[in-house]
Amino acid sequence: MAALAAACVLAGAQVRAAEPAADALARMRARGTLRWGGDMQGGEPYVFQDPGDGRLVGFEVDIADALARRLGVRAEFVQNDWSMLVPSLERGDFDVAMNGIEVTDGRRGRVAFSRPYYVFTETLVVRRGDRGAETLGDLRGRRVGTLEASLAFELLSAVQGLDVVRYEGVEEPYLDLERRRLDAVLLDNIIAARYGLPRPTLQAAGTFGEGTYAIAIRPADGTLVAAVDGALAGMRESGELRTILERWKLWDDRQARLGDAGRPEGTDQPPRGLAGFHVALFLRGAAVTILISTIAMAIAIAGGLVLSLLRRYGPPWAQVAATFYVEVMRGTPVLLQLYVIYFGLAPILTLDAFTAAVLGLGLNYAAYEAELYRAGLEAVPVGQTEAAAALGMSRGLALRRIILPQALRVSLPGVANDFISLLKDSSLVSVITVVELTKQMTITAVDVRGWLGPGLLCAALYLAMSYPLSRLARRLERRLAPAPA
Repeated sequence: MAALAAACVLAGAQVRAAEPAADALARMRARGTLRWGGDMQGGEPYVFQDPGDGRLVGFEVDIADALARRLGVRAEFVQNDWSMLVPSLERGDFDVAMNGIEVTDGRRGRVAFSRPYYVFTETLVVRRGDRGAETLGDLRGRRVGTLEASLAFELLSAVQGLDVVRYEGVEEPYLDLERRRLDAVLLDNIIAARYGLPRPTLQAAGTFGEGTYAIAIRPADGTLVAAVDGALAGMRESGELRTILERWKLWDDRQARLGDAGRPEGTDQPPRGLAGFHVALFLRGAAVTILISTIAMAIAIAGGLVLSLLRRYGPPWAQVAATFYVEVMRGTPVLLQLYVIYFGLAPILTLDAFTAAVLGLGLNYAAYEAELYRAGLEAVPVGQTEAAAALGMSRGLALRRIILPQALRVSLPGVANDFISLLKDSSLVSVITVVELTKQMTITAVDVRGWLGPGLLCAALYLAMSYPLSRLARRLERRLAPAPA
């Protein structure tokens, strides 16, 4: 059966590979929809949900609808992470990608771009009263935030001595700038105008570079590329594109040059392999993962022990509070807890990303450790406690000398298993700008334009870190198992 399934999958892959690329437009029209990929996290004015009725709106939604009408189909939005739009397009998850995708040399080597539909510039935003920069070189030695895989990131990465902080959302960098976690933010003028400059504590400090947004299409889909170009040209000539941009207050003098802009040509950039410096970056990411996991686990062990004792021996109000904490932390995603600690508490308590990551994971896993210790405490026979009392021991002394040593002995294998889980869950801290092992893998995959090599290296390093722990857990389970009757 397995061989038959594998043969069917292989046959299906061969059929798809044999389909002529020239039929891309015909297949789309036969389906009746233009599937376009974007990310709602990009927010207003690109693609977002109308707060009134929840409809999908935005200037790119309007462009996609107009484009689809001219192609004789209906637009269908496909949600996808912004930094993964190009890989998902290459996979065939949608027909085109359109979500503020900037034309860069790296992307031209992977996708075919349509005619541009918007011209932007990069706006540097700093705290009000701070000195700006005449050149990006003036930012050396400062922490500057931007979006991962953006043109602004490429510009900043070309400057030596900059601490470039990558973000996945457009509002978070400006929040961190307000809280002094950053010294400046460089992003497209659309983003700066909507999310940065409305904040009274921030100000624009200059513009750098200029780029264009275009629609990304698979290079093999030549007929679709030509059709999209023709539709965009028609929208430009009829004034429909200008009407859409004016409706969203995006039309300016730069857009007048769109009529002279042709379709960006591709560049011959073969995929690069993993190099020695990539391996060094992976090892550094693994070191960050181990450091975060170790400190967080120490917090979890101490916190879990306190919680378990409060639930079993504390006064009624402490038992209720400890139980509530355990249920909340176990019943909500750790990813949400990281967001709340880092971004949600920022107006009250401003933590750096590393500290927030350690606290977030440690406080979450403390709830799980508390359950382990509670089970360990319950496994200690009641007669042990009664014997300690008969010997005149206080509750505290009995806990330290008799009950806790036995309970911890029972709990040790579970603690080792939880450490393995924590090691893997540490990959979630990338959402608050920490570059650990998994984040380094995604960065390298984009750099070398391939996921297999970086993915295998990342998996090998996780295995190298977790396998000794799993062996330790199994050994503890064997050694600490009760003797057969």
